[in-house]
Amino acid sequence: MKNYFLVLLAFLMLSYSLDAQRNCGSMEVLDRQLKEDPSMFQRMQEIEKQTAAYEKKSHVGNRAVVVIPVVVHVVYQTSAQNISEAQINSQITVLNADFRALNGDISGVPAELIADSEVEFCLAKQDPNGIATTGITRKYVNKSSWGTNDDVKKLSKGGVNPWNTSQYLNIWVCNIGGGILGYAQFPGGSAATDGVVVGYNYFGTTGVVSPPFDKGRTATHEIGHWLNLRHIWGDTNCGSDLVNDTPTHNTANYGCPAFPHYSTCSGTPKEITMDYMDYTDDACMFMFTQGQKTRMKAVLEGGSRGSLASSPGCDEPGGGGGGSCGVPTGLAASSITANSATMSWGAVSGASSYNLQYKISSGSSWTTVNTTSTSYNLTGLTASTTYNTQVQAVCSGISSAYSTQVNFTTLSGANCTDNYETNNTKSTSKTMPVGTTINALISTTTDVDWFKFTTTSSKKNVKVTMTSLPADYDMKLYKNNSLVAISENDGTNDEQCISNNSSTGTFYVYIYGWNGAKDAADCYNLLAQTSASNFRTDGSEESAEFLSVENEFLAWPNPAQNEINIKVPFENQLTGDVSIFDISGKMLFTQTLTGSKESSTFKIDVSNFENGLYFMKWKTNTSNLVQRVIITK
Repeated sequence: MKNYFLVLLAFLMLSYSLDAQRNCGSMEVLDRQLKEDPSMFQRMQEIEKQTAAYEKKSHVGNRAVVVIPVVVHVVYQTSAQNISEAQINSQITVLNADFRALNGDISGVPAELIADSEVEFCLAKQDPNGIATTGITRKYVNKSSWGTNDDVKKLSKGGVNPWNTSQYLNIWVCNIGGGILGYAQFPGGSAATDGVVVGYNYFGTTGVVSPPFDKGRTATHEIGHWLNLRHIWGDTNCGSDLVNDTPTHNTANYGCPAFPHYSTCSGTPKEITMDYMDYTDDACMFMFTQGQKTRMKAVLEGGSRGSLASSPGCDEPGGGGGGSCGVPTGLAASSITANSATMSWGAVSGASSYNLQYKISSGSSWTTVNTTSTSYNLTGLTASTTYNTQVQAVCSGISSAYSTQVNFTTLSGANCTDNYETNNTKSTSKTMPVGTTINALISTTTDVDWFKFTTTSSKKNVKVTMTSLPADYDMKLYKNNSLVAISENDGTNDEQCISNNSSTGTFYVYIYGWNGAKDAADCYNLLAQTSASNFRTDGSEESAEFLSVENEFLAWPNPAQNEINIKVPFENQLTGDVSIFDISGKMLFTQTLTGSKESSTFKIDVSNFENGLYFMKWKTNTSNLVQRVIITK
């Protein structure tokens, strides 16, 4: 009998241990959403392009703190699920400590590893209509659990629709069920389901919270996903979280591992088990890294979540708390063209500035601009399109409600001449002169342009540059039927393709709008150049095809088709691992390379890879480098 009770006790303890393991549903939700909405993959690729560009910039010193308005939707069936305001406030306190590195349990970690993410949170003080709010909504439902299918975010399914997701972080608190503590939607998903879902008993630090997830770190973890962070182990054995300064983890960590805890991956690095994006208990996770901070700030500073920085959600509504701020009147549109319009309104006494919002009438997300003037010239608009606008005044410490919405429609018709249509297929490519700038038009979401030119034996090196982009256009360069270069920069940045040491023949230039971008009013400029000397990416010419750079991880051609060359920095190491991951962080390829400083260039076969964006990682005991590569065939 004694042995029986010992076995039963051991079983119960094991069951508790298994039940108490962290389980996040974010990657499961991402997989489902990508299958339901294939265009989400393209949007995530665009976000990764913007993130890569942001990471290359210098971010020395502190930048402005971004304050994110939060609305908490409590969806409950039982009184326990209808959590208290005190429990909600305790979660906001945890978020502000965790994201600013002010949490008390961070002591003992080397300061150079810890990042103040410069992100804060407030419960919204005004709703999307400018009406005062506590930032909390409550709804009773006769439903025991919600799962991860996003029904809790949909009024039509019995849940609660989100507030304007470009202005608020929506958090649904409910009984998820299935052992899931929480899940988040990554940037790039639908605005109709954007936000974070957390189990009612894992939210905050007081009330009905359940140990060992009773310190509010589930919401910190899920908001990390919402700001584009991946699990630290990349959701595969020795995977990549797309962050350079996090050691490679062989898998998730649970409970409270003793430090140091060594990975079984190449080099056996010390894992950061205390990182918020691991699976440890709440009491044992307490930091973000500098690289994770940079990745989060990329989507908040000019990225896909950039509109949150100018949201009025944290401001007192007009007339509330400590003064008043009048609502602007007389909002009107004038000087309307195919791609611009001037908005003007009456001055408000005591206003220091104004927030003007505008959006396409069929869209759900507003773009907000701040100005100290009572007028603003909107540019970069789409021809023959109806826009909604509204404006609010910003006074000392408070903001007014938004004005009555005013709509206008842009004019149609191009203001430049395109002499090259029809050239929508390679077989109908238009011959373009070499050395002379031409202009052409992308007028619809399905319009593309093809051009061709030939090289000579004396000038067989090629550079094609596209400038004055009115929308997010990209470019591919083909030699006969082979793709030799691709340029997909963010927004309206210039595009450039270079092909050196080519044989003579016919080159084809393919121009297209990213994700259907177009502008029926303005043309882009295109210039093809040839030279006897190799072109460099800074615009000059160089006699060598490839310039060796010490201690740098290089990959070419990029985009690649069937094979890719890499140059790796062995430094003082004799071996290292090169791995390739897809956009979800899943490892698709890994190989150990052996070489020296004199022998550090290798070829990798990528002929079995599908078209898309990938991440190539080089790992030694002293290096942890990542390159983004595109494979297209």
